[in-house]
Amino acid sequence: MELPQYETLKLSVDGAVATVHLNRPDKANSMNAPMWRELQESFEWLDAESAIRAVVLCGEGRLFCGGLDLAMFGDIISSATDPARRAEDFRRKVLSMQDNLSALEKCRKPVLAAIHGPCIGGGVDLVCAADMRYATEDAFFCIREIDIGMTADVGTLQRMPKLIPDGVVRELAYTGRNMEAAEALQLGFVNRVYADREALLAGVQAIAAEIAAKAPLAIRGTKEMLVYSRDHSVTDSLNYIATWNAGMLSQVDLMEGVTAQAEKRAANYDD
Repeated sequence: MELPQYETLKLSVDGAVATVHLNRPDKANSMNAPMWRELQESFEWLDAESAIRAVVLCGEGRLFCGGLDLAMFGDIISSATDPARRAEDFRRKVLSMQDNLSALEKCRKPVLAAIHGPCIGGGVDLVCAADMRYATEDAFFCIREIDIGMTADVGTLQRMPKLIPDGVVRELAYTGRNMEAAEALQLGFVNRVYADREALLAGVQAIAAEIAAKAPLAIRGTKEMLVYSRDHSVTDSLNYIATWNAGMLSQVDLMEGVTAQAEKRAANYDD
């Protein structure tokens, strides 16, 4: 498998698990224009690559992500003199950045975010689009946009209330305070907390490998249903899964799974 090369990300593969590394350690993994674009490109590539069954997202260096690279504001703010055209241009750029991060959610493979140290601003938007989040004891999360006079606009305010209590999200968004790893674990924002980055990566890779051993079509269907059910009624979601399985339930995988259970062995599924 030939892995794509990126300016701000590093991609590695171990078996059926890919790892996307935020790779601007000298800039606190702040999210510059190339990183936003490359996040979407990488997760679209991972979505299309059948040999990849699960994805880990992590950061290189001393912290996970310092948020938006402030140098980007010069690119985001239009030079148009007409207020309406300036506003339309700004809106289009924000929608594009939303799509950059939504690529994690649209990726058919489960995405496990491994967060060490600070996760600030755009980094929170990023991990909210992942399937699961895991953290080190020194990790914290901060909706920092409020402290620079803006409303967070690329996913945190839309996704986080689906993950933790609404009142807590409001407090974090209004105050900009840090949510430490222990609080994030108590609220269910992160699944587990590890002592340090080494233990975090080892633990998350093990979970990803366990997921990668399951039937790929069943995993992808499960992610599809969970995302759909978040945004639709129970009735609509039940109808969707019935229709989905009518066409997507693999008899080959089902028989392999049942046989493996009976024979007390690991199942072997095609990509």
